[in-house]
Amino acid sequence: MDIGRRKQRILIVDDDEINRSILMDMMDDAYEYIEAEDGAQAVSILKEQEMEISLVLLDIMMPVMDGFGVLQAMNENHWIDSTPVVIISSESQPDNIAKAYDLGVTDFIGRPFNDSIVHHRVTNTLLLAAKQHSLEELAAEQIYEKERHSGLMVDILSHIVEFRNGESSLHVIHVRAITELLLKQLQRKTDRYPLTPAEISMISTVSSFHDIGKISIDAAILNKPGKLTDEEFAVMKTHAMVGAEMLAALPVYQDEPLVNMAYQVCRWHHERYNGRGYPDGLSGDDIPISAQVVALADVYDALTSERVYKPAFSHEHAMEIIAEDGARGAFNPILLECLNDISDILRDDLRASTLEKLSRSQHLEDMAVEISRHKELAASNRTLQLLEQERMKYGFFAAMSEEIQFEYTLTPPMVTFNAFGAKKLGVNETVLDPAHNSETVHYMEDASWEEFHRRLLATTPEEPSVVMEGQITIGGEARWHKFIARSLWTADEPPRMISIIGKATDIHRSRMNLEQLERRASYDALTDLLNAGSARKKIEERLKAPADEHYALAILDLDFFKTANDTYGHAFGNEVLALVAETLKRSVRGGDIAARIGGDEFLVFLEYKQDLEPIIDRIFHSICGKRCGEFTISLSVGVARASDVGNDYENLFRAADQALYTVKESGKGNYCFYDQSVREMAPLAGSKIGAIESEEGEGER
Repeated sequence: MDIGRRKQRILIVDDDEINRSILMDMMDDAYEYIEAEDGAQAVSILKEQEMEISLVLLDIMMPVMDGFGVLQAMNENHWIDSTPVVIISSESQPDNIAKAYDLGVTDFIGRPFNDSIVHHRVTNTLLLAAKQHSLEELAAEQIYEKERHSGLMVDILSHIVEFRNGESSLHVIHVRAITELLLKQLQRKTDRYPLTPAEISMISTVSSFHDIGKISIDAAILNKPGKLTDEEFAVMKTHAMVGAEMLAALPVYQDEPLVNMAYQVCRWHHERYNGRGYPDGLSGDDIPISAQVVALADVYDALTSERVYKPAFSHEHAMEIIAEDGARGAFNPILLECLNDISDILRDDLRASTLEKLSRSQHLEDMAVEISRHKELAASNRTLQLLEQERMKYGFFAAMSEEIQFEYTLTPPMVTFNAFGAKKLGVNETVLDPAHNSETVHYMEDASWEEFHRRLLATTPEEPSVVMEGQITIGGEARWHKFIARSLWTADEPPRMISIIGKATDIHRSRMNLEQLERRASYDALTDLLNAGSARKKIEERLKAPADEHYALAILDLDFFKTANDTYGHAFGNEVLALVAETLKRSVRGGDIAARIGGDEFLVFLEYKQDLEPIIDRIFHSICGKRCGEFTISLSVGVARASDVGNDYENLFRAADQALYTVKESGKGNYCFYDQSVREMAPLAGSKIGAIESEEGEGER
């Protein structure tokens, strides 16, 4: 409160009118006074005025309700948190004084009193209270700005995904808000998953990164209007593991809780409670609660949003689909209850802007309540924790993007770089008065700098962004960078520019990263073999090319692999798959194509001149019988020759799959060639690529 703008209001509570008059005379006309002749009247006034009372001068012994009753009411209504109380009473018993302090009074003055002492102690109390309010307002403003900047960073990174996937920007905003609503409802409903407000905020933030692996998916698959083929769906499923690997490959921040939480969400947000999800087939609470909540938020928004391959479903239809999947065990029953609890909010606030505003408004409201209920020291600790959390977020964003990020404040003139950017440019993270600092004047060439500066000054609150390309000299070498910057403005009328935030991305490095992502999109993350979609493309190219040799395709399936997983765990299962892949790489020839096409299924495409069986027999026996710990690997193999079914991938695959089916029906642990007898014995077997059952309902990829 600003003391100079209007008089502060003091509530004097005493049953003796003379005492009230004496106190007002002591304080002269510097303040506005309100009188109450008993505790009940004081509580009634506080209810009406609430935060407008700057100070309460309170007697203890009064009729109807004594001073302790007033203090009790002020504690129950949290008025004591913002309105200081000074006791003025002749009741100077130590027990009464101790009880008053326990109930939150700021000071205790015994009668008879000196008018100068009363005046100074009241003035000091009001000044301290005013400073406390100013500190809380300043802390709240700073936290709000940090939250807003954090939201901007999340939105910028969301647009990176949107560049590849048209619906993702709104999708991540929706998922972030729904995740926060679900988590808060979960905490109200049960203590089974204890989460602090900071952890809820962290999970909500990292939910925005659940689909970052989609940046590696071929745009033709990502934005295909129709239903995906089994091979395409197998490629689509790789995004969960690719996203997790991107986070695991960060050179720094691996010990940060936010990075670990983001890894959980990226890797496991397509797992299902009944164990029928991917990539690891986790079930129940083996799936981190963060990933469980994001999974449900992800499915709901996918169903209620328009996609290139489906229209938007109504809220009611989406809830029916989720309930059906939940009945089959796809989702945690407690989370389904939470979704039903917030159903009305979701139905009424489907627009991204409204839902986002709801989530952030609730977050700031919770923050304000948290600050107001603590003393100055506790509020400062809370502020420091939140600011540290924001530092972690910024560090996480910067490490992920490997970009030069900066903030330029106009008053005082100062540039702050992220750690990566400062190291890249060879400067301190904070540079004062950069325009006149000889060490930091121009990183950009003059023409680029002048254009960038001109366009920044031309921004407005309605059009605050600048995007352009220019050269930065790093280590004596001029490199082309893409600049994206945004000016920030006050809410004054007229608005005033206060700072500029932005980033510079090395275009050459971005292209290199894209090449790395393209490789990740073509290869299985665990085994480093080709994935199903990439293998098919290569095989189809080979089948079209004229060759003197014959072609054959073999499907290899691990027997009893589920038993190994259930007995020894998923980590051991991954060891088995990696061992099989390494053995397969050593067994095939340079021109052969080897791939992992499903959970425990592999593929080999090869050319041969005369007899095919010795080649298949060698590959089979190099793997079958090999031991991984206590587990002995057994293999079933189905083989099809192009000479029997034609130079067509679909025909080859289905024929090999039919031969594999024959081996499985005959006892496993063998190999079989597709021929007339197999065709007559076995029913037609469909493609097994991507055959993991999906229980996510329509519309969610």
